[in-house]
Amino acid sequence: MSIKIPDPVALTQDLIRFNTINPPGNEDEICGFLEELLLSAGFECKSVDFAPRRRSLIARIVGERGGPNICFTGHVDVVPLGGRSWQYDPFSAQIHDGKLYGRGSSDMKSGVAAMVVAAMKTASQAKAGHGISLIITAGEETGCEGAFHLIAQKEVIDYIGTAGCFVVAEPTANEPLIGHKGAYWLRAKASGITAHGSMPERGENAFYKIARGALELEKFQFDNPPHPLMGQATLNIGTAKAGININSVPDAAEMTLDIRSIPGQSHQHLFGCLCKVLGPQITLEPIIDVQGFFTPSSDPWIQHVYARCNEINGVMPTEKTVAFFSDASALKTVIGDPPTVVLGPGQPEMAHQTDEFCYVQKISEATTLFEHLINDWQSN
Repeated sequence: MSIKIPDPVALTQDLIRFNTINPPGNEDEICGFLEELLLSAGFECKSVDFAPRRRSLIARIVGERGGPNICFTGHVDVVPLGGRSWQYDPFSAQIHDGKLYGRGSSDMKSGVAAMVVAAMKTASQAKAGHGISLIITAGEETGCEGAFHLIAQKEVIDYIGTAGCFVVAEPTANEPLIGHKGAYWLRAKASGITAHGSMPERGENAFYKIARGALELEKFQFDNPPHPLMGQATLNIGTAKAGININSVPDAAEMTLDIRSIPGQSHQHLFGCLCKVLGPQITLEPIIDVQGFFTPSSDPWIQHVYARCNEINGVMPTEKTVAFFSDASALKTVIGDPPTVVLGPGQPEMAHQTDEFCYVQKISEATTLFEHLINDWQSN
């Protein structure tokens, strides 16, 4: 029986029409839709829910030759629309002048569509070769919570199997990126004693403690050497708040820190350094803790990816990395720590933007590129 393989552009449109804005996410229906498609192509599938209507999907074909498989990952949640009006309905997936518009068109439902269609097209080769696994996650946009839920379960990791290479289909305009920074988000809190605003000497202002801490962090220097491609880690204070009314001394205050770390940098060590700088009057608690990764361009599989990208794009790639993080932060080490590339059809500059779009041609080209990478791995 022949299977009906969707066109990757049409599948991207189908996926955009599922409203998976996170929060709340509601990724169960889109994962059910993808599961039905993949089952029709001979994949085994495993659904994993981490909360009501919050579903991730693992699909696999176990290869007859054994050995590590080729693994792809992509997320199906999207960010909120923002306050500005859209030129086109963000869930209608309209195409105009070669651009497919919609929330998630670039970040990253086009990447998911391309990897699913490529996997369906190469299912028989994967069966005869080393196999393939797809990890389709919920909750990536809010700190990779879906991926972290997956790796906490040994039976899920065993189901995925050991990967020999790993493709993260985030938006890169089909240009391969060989690493990204990690994210270490912290909440800093201070407490004080409230008093009437006309008698502040009777209180203890928590906000002053946070303000002094913020000024210390402005001067903070990381003690590790910079990464040759990514440079140094960065620290930004994103929010600060204190008090509930103007005429009271605030007895609680907090600020949030956004640290983008480089691969190999210890978050635990960073925590200790920050505690020392801020002093005992400020406490720190982690919000998000995800590591970065880097695969040297000298890796043989990365060189092969570069050659395949050159065929599609007409330009030999150069060494590049990116500052944003992805589900690779959670997944890479537990699936065998394979060489990893971030590579997908979406436009990186359109991620999270009003009137987000993806070039239609890039979706078709990514699908072809992924097909080549899958088939090449099977004959490895």
